[in-house]
Amino acid sequence: MKKLSKIAALALAAALSVSLAACGSGSASPSPSASTPAPSASQPAESAPAAGEKYVVGICQLAPHVALDAATQGFKDAIEEALPGQVEFKDGNAAGDSPTCATIVNGFVSDGVDLIMANATPALQAAASATGDIPVLGTSVTEYGVALGIDGFTGTVGTNVSGTSDLAPLDQQAAMIKEWFPDAKTVGLLYCSAEPNSQYQVDVVQAELEKLGYTCTQYPFSDTNDMASVTQNAADHSEILYVPTDNTVANNAGIVDNICHGKLPVFTGEEGICAGCGVATLSISYYDLGVATGKMAVKILTGESNVSEMPIEYAPQFTKKFNEAICADLGLTPPDGYEVISAG
Repeated sequence: MKKLSKIAALALAAALSVSLAACGSGSASPSPSASTPAPSASQPAESAPAAGEKYVVGICQLAPHVALDAATQGFKDAIEEALPGQVEFKDGNAAGDSPTCATIVNGFVSDGVDLIMANATPALQAAASATGDIPVLGTSVTEYGVALGIDGFTGTVGTNVSGTSDLAPLDQQAAMIKEWFPDAKTVGLLYCSAEPNSQYQVDVVQAELEKLGYTCTQYPFSDTNDMASVTQNAADHSEILYVPTDNTVANNAGIVDNICHGKLPVFTGEEGICAGCGVATLSISYYDLGVATGKMAVKILTGESNVSEMPIEYAPQFTKKFNEAICADLGLTPPDGYEVISAG
């Protein structure tokens, strides 16, 4: 009997062991063990954002030129600094063809990217038309109200769109022409009519120049096919030319330079165009503008900010710069306070 009792006791113990093991494999949370270490002080809490979370950002750049390239690079650098190795960039360049921007951003929407950066006005317009859900940040865009057709724009779009503006004070650009050529009478305003932001700039600059006593004539061209003939006409009937931050001119500054170099001065809305064909400009750093856009992107991606509540940001400072070689060919000495445009 004692032997049988002992055997029964052993069997009961084995059954209890199996039962306990089965409970451990159920839905109840297991207690910490060697295979499931408890969180340490060096590990993030479960409520914190997951370290190393991955994001995909689509970049649509209108054309390959100095200003836009710098903005894209600044954008990427700012994101990489804040989220190292966590962001995959999908790059699209429309090579100066506005309709191609739509093709690029529609591809980003199909891919389900986390954010779209639209570099220049046609890229922004294409992105805003393509999606109302994916956050869109513009950069190198002059006036968002004009670009997006918003009447009475107050600085915040209020949808899935925000970004940074490259608008330099237009009254100061007009004053710059007066500073260099106080006795001139006629100014030709050269720009691409297909770019609404260019039209906006020349309208404002014309009003400011007329206050200063100049007679102004607008010389719009439709695209590169008539750019040379319109530029020649403007040069023939003007003492000075003014070109705004116009993407078509920026991508084809050589056309303007071939006609005007050594003959009449060209003032420009941004440094890249001035380096190619201009005398002087009121310059911003497009790289810094891209950095500001990248910092906005980080806040959106990490959930710190909602794009619909983010106001448009503007360049914090402007610098008077001149093109040393073109000034020398025209026999011009810059007024005090101007910096030389770097050859690099």
